[in-house]
Amino acid sequence: MKIALMDSGIGLLAAAAAVRRLRPDADLVLSSDPASMPWGPRTPEDVTRLALDVARAAAGRLPDALIVACNTASVHALPALRAELEPGLPVVGTVPAIKPAAAGGGPFAIWATPATTGSPYQRGLIRDFARSADVTEVPCPGLADAVERADEEAIDRAVAAAAELTPADVTDVVLGCTHYELVAGRIRAAVEAGRTVRSPLVLHGSAEAVAAQALRRIGATPAPSAEPAGTLTVLLGGHAADLTEPALAYAEGRLLKAVSPAV
Repeated sequence: MKIALMDSGIGLLAAAAAVRRLRPDADLVLSSDPASMPWGPRTPEDVTRLALDVARAAAGRLPDALIVACNTASVHALPALRAELEPGLPVVGTVPAIKPAAAGGGPFAIWATPATTGSPYQRGLIRDFARSADVTEVPCPGLADAVERADEEAIDRAVAAAAELTPADVTDVVLGCTHYELVAGRIRAAVEAGRTVRSPLVLHGSAEAVAAQALRRIGATPAPSAEPAGTLTVLLGGHAADLTEPALAYAEGRLLKAVSPAV
């Protein structure tokens, strides 16, 4: 079994680690193009072109499924990716976890890139799944870029700024960019520090859901104890590479490196 994941940069690490936990025996292909970051401010046409290039590089390794581990690419390029690659290669997009956050019943916030915040796409999800909920859209300028560089000070500044915009009574926070899942602990700590309610803060990412959906699409089931560990292939701009230093700054990157020989 081989699962490919694509993103502009290292935001795909969270979903890749989720796949690894569900199926340690799966071979993984991580395809990205950090030189083209950020994708958020680009036009939909540019995002589609870049996403197709990254997806084609992944598809060239003949995976059984492709996870689009990027909210921006899922918003703008998913139809084009599916039109080109399906039905031969199942394509699984990433959707912000607004529906489960709304199910909690309390006020919640959606942390997302400035380009996604207030977008018709995100507003549509809010309208469809959280119509009666008290929702605050929180733009997080610079956070994805800081995570991509593993710039500790920049991450702290961006997280603190977004936490200041997050209402003190929220019960849940939706992580609307896959990069944010890599610093979920910092986000939790920053939001908790300013909250006025005692209930535990619930963070909603997408990694576990898209990993499980990819397995379902190919008729596979979770087997967390499966051995031996699968291989890891890293593609940067279509060329074979190793996990970058910033990737290894995160637990998800270290998990992949620790159990997977690069090929």
